[in-house]
Amino acid sequence: MFAGVLGQVEQVQQLQSTSQDLAVRAVTGDLDDVHDYTIAAARSSLALELTAAVRNKAVEAFTEIMRMQV
Repeated sequence: MFAGVLGQVEQVQQLQSTSQDLAVRAVTGDLDDVHDYTIAAARSSLALELTAAVRNKAVEAFTEIMRMQV
């Protein structure tokens, strides 16, 4: 399970890297279609928000388990 989580984090990092690369290409004028950047940025943002939400739920669950043991 932990390996799967690490794979997902790596995928989020790849989405962010792609988004940043397309942003640089858009600013320098090397990008033909700005929609590609817009889609990549939206995907990256959504993946990061989902990762943060899953992390927050995991922390809440861990905190609740620790509270039950006390």
